[in-house]
Amino acid sequence: MARTKLIGLTTYQFEIPWGPTKKLVSSTPSTYYDLVAEAGGRPLLLPALRSDDPALGAEEVVAALDGLVVIGGLDVDPSLYGADPHTNLGTTDLARDRSELAVLQAALAADLPILAICRGHQLLNVALGGTLHQHVPDLLGHSDHQLGFGTYSSREVRLDPNSLTASVFGVTPTVSCSHHQVVDRLGEGLVAVGWSIEEDGAEPVIEAMERTTGRFCLSVQWHPEDRQDLRPFAALLNA
Repeated sequence: MARTKLIGLTTYQFEIPWGPTKKLVSSTPSTYYDLVAEAGGRPLLLPALRSDDPALGAEEVVAALDGLVVIGGLDVDPSLYGADPHTNLGTTDLARDRSELAVLQAALAADLPILAICRGHQLLNVALGGTLHQHVPDLLGHSDHQLGFGTYSSREVRLDPNSLTASVFGVTPTVSCSHHQVVDRLGEGLVAVGWSIEEDGAEPVIEAMERTTGRFCLSVQWHPEDRQDLRPFAALLNA
């Protein structure tokens, strides 16, 4: 019998009522880990390490995993790519950023299969030295990519037909979209393979990217888990 593959998933951190006090908890929406399980993997939630050494044990964690899903969430702190905060920057969590970056960089070094989604897509770019546009409406003149926080819009994207991403999703998939930041300068070893479809001649933004080396790295700006799309999770498990 084949060994069950262990898939790490990053987590949100937030305070919840806990008796008479509040406590910080780590959590991942079930839409992510249910799809990992449905694809045949065992999901393992990875809380952010809030310590002076966010990289503590990152290599050992990655060595125990068969794959990594870097989920959506808050904006990435612009200090991590040398930028000042935009006036429309959303909530950030530098401790979470640093902890996830440590795990992601260890995964990249180990050539662990990676699925990066929305914030995870942006964080992957930052991990490899890239930068972000902090507010999409500045580029496009509209807010269709994020109608409201946690609200998904349905949009078509265009994918390079020769890409891994297109082999998973098709060339012009309809996707669930909720983001106000996008990749600007690509990180080292990354190539854009997907773009938004815009009206009125607006320049499209990057919606998907892949690494030019390594085993498997699928990185998308949209939210496949919102549509219960098993395909990228199955592709991760197959890798």
